[in-house]
Amino acid sequence: MDNQQKQRIIEESWQHHNEIEAAYLALDISAKDEEWPEKQRLLLADMALHLLQTALNPEQLDDEKLRNNLYAILTISELYLPDADLAHAKEKVLSLMPSDD
Repeated sequence: MDNQQKQRIIEESWQHHNEIEAAYLALDISAKDEEWPEKQRLLLADMALHLLQTALNPEQLDDEKLRNNLYAILTISELYLPDADLAHAKEKVLSLMPSDD
């Protein structure tokens, strides 16, 4: 896949991102509401598009963005996969983040 193809896919993904984000923001619900899992599904889709954009960036892969994307996806996925022990995976991803020192 050449850089033009990657850039085209990234540009197209922004339209989907904007639609999903608008739907997410339109849901005026909180974690206490019955519809919360649906709102989180929209957030998961949003984060998946960010991962796509990070992965297809024609420049060198940005490790920090990749870690942030993965951490967000793992965090949201805990709602749907409570027995998958994603907390350990999240800890591992966090441990790979450079310190601010």
